[in-house]
Amino acid sequence: MTLLFGSLCFIFFARIADVSISTVRILMLTRGKRLVAAFLGFFEVSIYITALSQVVGHLDNPWKILVYALGFSCGTLVGGFLEEKMALGYTFVELVPKNNPPELITALRDQNFGVTVLEGEGRTGPRYILTLILRRKDLPRFRTIVDQVDPDAFYAILDARGTKGGYIQGIKKK
Repeated sequence: MTLLFGSLCFIFFARIADVSISTVRILMLTRGKRLVAAFLGFFEVSIYITALSQVVGHLDNPWKILVYALGFSCGTLVGGFLEEKMALGYTFVELVPKNNPPELITALRDQNFGVTVLEGEGRTGPRYILTLILRRKDLPRFRTIVDQVDPDAFYAILDARGTKGGYIQGIKKK
């Protein structure tokens, strides 16, 4: 019984590890860090094959299959959490203020966000469109400022695969 419990624990935690590594590997690949992704891929597949061999050799044991699947699910959660905490890369934000755009522009610039202001026209008439490129880890600070100054503002956040030049290079934390 102890041997079975140890085997189940190994399968479960191995799946959490390999799926979490897979999430980070894909993140590295999309960020253009191919060498890091390849390095992580080596460990990911080594762990995966080892865990899989514990299940395939014992398909008559439903507990091993269940634990394998649960490990995958938990690994997906852990990998998502790690990806969110790592917050690597940059985001592109398009922001349409609803109330008092100059105050929002000033508040963002006071916090060292580079804001480009464009004039546009929507269904209700002329509007300012603010565009920003910021580090993903600065996204919570950005959201806090917008929520405080103009909680009714509309914004869309997109992944920026890479950046070159611009004000973001000189951002200093406040």
